Amino acid sequence: MTKTQNNTALESGEMLPVMEHFYTIQGEGAYTGTPAYFIRLGGCDVGCHWCDVKESWDPNIHPLHNAREIADIAASYSKTIVLTGGEPLMWNLAPLTSRLKEKGCKIHIETSGAYPMSGHLDWITLSPKKTGLPLEEIYQKASELKVIIFNQHDFKFAEEQAAKVNENCMLYMQSEWSKRDKMYPEITDYILKNPQWRASVQTHKYLNIP
Repeated sequence: MTKTQNNTALESGEMLPVMEHFYTIQGEGAYTGTPAYFIRLGGCDVGCHWCDVKESWDPNIHPLHNAREIADIAASYSKTIVLTGGEPLMWNLAPLTSRLKEKGCKIHIETSGAYPMSGHLDWITLSPKKTGLPLEEIYQKASELKVIIFNQHDFKFAEEQAAKVNENCMLYMQSEWSKRDKMYPEITDYILKNPQWRASVQTHKYLNIP
């Protein structure tokens, strides 16, 4: 493809920058412990300083994949697909998710909510960031809210975000990985006093799997 053709294919969502894709066990949130196929898309400008996948930020360093082809590969492993990043909503997800639905898949997404939604999404994990707050439409569609706790200020931020989501949205607090020894005791104390919250742990890191 020429550069112009690539740009057109990116805009339409027919091609997507894919950093990696793999079959593993979900490590976080409501679906912890369940098998799923992950598609990690390149590209993110939210810029969290503690991001553990900073290599995903630049979409130009990740190869372009045909959306239908990557969907076919994913669906051959699992009917639960997780779209993550980076920030997957930077891209038009309609072609990818349409193909996945044709294959009978349930589609999950992990997003900061900073970009408009696209495509068919069945489960929305909203992980808001102070550097790029979610759009109002995302709050009302979120299935679970996952707030990363890096310091004491993040408890207040978590409550501010929880006040914006729909009443059926599940609420999770998850320590930033490098702060886990300090923050999980504080998260535990907070949840015991505020039982509408649940703790999310990056169990895949303890299991040493992707």
